[in-house]
Amino acid sequence: MSIRRFLQKVLSGPVLRLANKFSSKPDKKKIHHALTKLYSSLKFKPGKKGPVISINAASPEKFIIFSDLHKGNKKRADDFKVSEKSYLDALRFYSENGYTLIHLGDVEELWKFNLFTVKGHNTDSISLEREFVNRDALIKVYGNHDLFWKNDPFAPLQLLNFYNKDISTYEAVLLQYDTGEKVIDIFLTHGHQGDGLSDGNKFAAWFVAKIWAPLQSYLELSINTPAFNDILKTEHNQIMYEWGSLHPDLLVITGHTHQPVFESMTHLERLYKQLLIARQQNDETSISKLQEEIAFRRQEYKHISEDYLHLKPVYFNTGCCCFNDGDITGIEIEHGEIRLIKWKSSKEVPAQRMVLEHADLNRLCPMET
Repeated sequence: MSIRRFLQKVLSGPVLRLANKFSSKPDKKKIHHALTKLYSSLKFKPGKKGPVISINAASPEKFIIFSDLHKGNKKRADDFKVSEKSYLDALRFYSENGYTLIHLGDVEELWKFNLFTVKGHNTDSISLEREFVNRDALIKVYGNHDLFWKNDPFAPLQLLNFYNKDISTYEAVLLQYDTGEKVIDIFLTHGHQGDGLSDGNKFAAWFVAKIWAPLQSYLELSINTPAFNDILKTEHNQIMYEWGSLHPDLLVITGHTHQPVFESMTHLERLYKQLLIARQQNDETSISKLQEEIAFRRQEYKHISEDYLHLKPVYFNTGCCCFNDGDITGIEIEHGEIRLIKWKSSKEVPAQRMVLEHADLNRLCPMET
């Protein structure tokens, strides 16, 4: 047995337990303060932290929002490799159909791998992304795992090397949707703001870069907190929802937790809501199908918010592009509609696009608090 395999066997369990025990806990006060500051900057100083784009139901612009690819080196510690084919199939579809691609952070896994390794092992996806760049249809937002794009002075040169064209990176994007009667702000950011481990803590950044990331890489472990911690992802989503619900005429879209959320409910919560309706209607066929789907989804996560039936429809989460079954999820915005989509993995044929949820943006205008 090699030294690495021996250390993997001995240390993987303790390291995973430490990750769960000492992982960054979401701080509601810090997160709300950071989001408020960022949102205000976008509204009153557009362009500094990110672009502001005006749209309406008749606008030709179409957006696909993906986050949390975590592109790596195609080895065991690479979370993206299983889902790469689905992502490539999705990009071909969105490129052919004229969508703008919004990368909502953690596209490159730069905690565990260096930039040159990521670039060298992901030439296919970078090539397809260039198609969006060439028609000025890629908006790149950084997250905590690719914070390099914000902090490194040579980041613009590296992006030029990636895409053969100058592009900017941002902390957020603001889509301003005109309903005809009022304007709804759709605020997009990765979602790590206010997180002590991910947002502005110099010691934590040094520890991650010099100690934690090399250890993960050497042991070939995949630990993307809070993505792999069900309690943390639930807390984080709840904090994001609470912040969004405080602001009238605002919808919030993030990534970071790897958990798809639509109208403030996880997919599991929406299934339970559908089950309640089916039971009220005595629809035995739907009841049976929904119970089967719920049993399957509870293998992925079990938490159900106590008040999920009473949440305002203000918070959305893209999910991720690194599920271990090869599927990817994202959010589309097109012609006044918002959709949670999944690209279902298939080895033999192109991945299949599935619309999991959809809603009219006019209907989602939050009520005054």
